[in-house]
Amino acid sequence: MAWFDIAAKKLGFPTIELYVKAGSDGESIGNCPFSQRLFMILWMKGVIFNVTTVDLKRKPADLQDLAPGTNPPFVTFNGEVKVDVNKIEEFLEEKLTPPRYPKLATKHPEANTAGIDVFAKFSAYIKNPRKDANEALEKALWKSLHRLDEFLRCPLLEEIDADSPGDVQESNRNFLDGPELTLADCNLLPKLHILKVVARKYRGFEIPAEMTGVWRYLNNAYKREEFTNTCPAEREIEFAYLDVAKRIR
Repeated sequence: MAWFDIAAKKLGFPTIELYVKAGSDGESIGNCPFSQRLFMILWMKGVIFNVTTVDLKRKPADLQDLAPGTNPPFVTFNGEVKVDVNKIEEFLEEKLTPPRYPKLATKHPEANTAGIDVFAKFSAYIKNPRKDANEALEKALWKSLHRLDEFLRCPLLEEIDADSPGDVQESNRNFLDGPELTLADCNLLPKLHILKVVARKYRGFEIPAEMTGVWRYLNNAYKREEFTNTCPAEREIEFAYLDVAKRIR
């Protein structure tokens, strides 16, 4: 029996194992925003869990038997295999509940859709090889980031002081839904970080400094171990996009 199984049983935790994509060395954490999303959720829930990196080039036979036809990320929960990131997220939020485990769902529904198209706009931009289309795709990405920035700078209802004279102040919250990380951040932050790293490396595109809401959001994430300890190294992210990022011709 593995050490984490023993610890989990002693403390009354469920036995959880997270399988994530391995990096280029076959062992470290690889570039996969969906893997990091689940990694962050389990970290934030405060459970004991084990993480296994899976080298997709040499996927062990026992893992193929465990989840045939499925690539990471996936989870085993008390021996039961769970696939599909959205369903796993729902399952964990349903099973790991207060008072023992924190609730991670957002209080504000609009936080769940903030930045919803950013990664799609980034993917279209970075995969495009045509010079005549590059400017339009970059502009579409900028507009998407600008909408996210506006959301992050707009105060939530509880930040508005009804007795304060003058215009409504700008938000200074840390994350999408308020001062703490939520499921919405687990979904968006890994993608936003990939965008920042890859667009800079292969397009020379920087998130504009005037998008102070986006930068505040990223910088607050970089201060949290739930993000930094689940994030692949920048070189892994760059390596993953080596053949994906098309050279402009």
